[in-house]
Amino acid sequence: MEPEHAAAGGRKKSQRPQRSHREVADELRSRIRSGVLRPGQRMPTQAKLADEFGVERGAVRQALRILQSEQLLTNVSKGSPATVAQHAGRAPAGPQAPPQPTMVALAPRISAAFAAPHVEIDALCLTAVSLTLAMSEPLREIHAGRIKPAKVDVRVLLPSGRIDLAFPTPVEGTDGDRLHRRWLAQRNAQGQVLRHNLLALRSTHGIDAHVSFRALPFTPPVKLYLINGAEALFAYYTLTRREAEIDQEHLQLYDAEGTRSMLFPFAQGAGLRDTTFVEQSHLWFNALWETISSELDLGVV
Repeated sequence: MEPEHAAAGGRKKSQRPQRSHREVADELRSRIRSGVLRPGQRMPTQAKLADEFGVERGAVRQALRILQSEQLLTNVSKGSPATVAQHAGRAPAGPQAPPQPTMVALAPRISAAFAAPHVEIDALCLTAVSLTLAMSEPLREIHAGRIKPAKVDVRVLLPSGRIDLAFPTPVEGTDGDRLHRRWLAQRNAQGQVLRHNLLALRSTHGIDAHVSFRALPFTPPVKLYLINGAEALFAYYTLTRREAEIDQEHLQLYDAEGTRSMLFPFAQGAGLRDTTFVEQSHLWFNALWETISSELDLGVV
């Protein structure tokens, strides 16, 4: 363990692992969506947030700017604390709802789904990171005793660990195996967390919870979430070239940041176009589930 180093003002820097500004933004976004931080409420000062998360103030400012760009915060500046936007606790709805980044759009819709007595969620994605994160708020609401669905059914389609993925993939070289192992470990870890958290509702709250995973023989170029048979959320995985550190080596790769993919919402009953898209999406998902998908082992690394 590295020794502590004195910081400006005599304080000691935290020995906790340094969080990224996106991780700080994710946590603050979750607090806003869950109502811990209420519309109109002043945020803690940047100094207090930096101390809480063990990061520099620059990372806090970056996180706050992200939330301001998502219209969750107002008055973000270096001076006074930011304010939670008045509309921040409400999810956009209806046929005119604009596309939003996955981490903005998915969580409130998943939370709203858990108000139903029978929750049904189908997902087709690359790793289930976004879905696992989006589940955190309704799980907190259940544990706090504010909601209690009678039944939860979740089905997830993920790429098979036995195929050569189209992405993530190295730009050049022979690092594909290491990159594949890292993706597979992430896929399995997220799936295991999701399964554990949902199945635990059986013993803790008596909720009839079921979680199933199946493997696809291809890399999905899109992601899809089907919620309670009434809504479909669709996004493209857009590839970019970026750098990642794997086994203490920096690699250039082509990859997609799924949490930032823009989700397009379609609602049953919001017009012929939306209704048809939701129905066809269910048919497509069920066809993949019942035909070419196979059993998925989340323990294979």
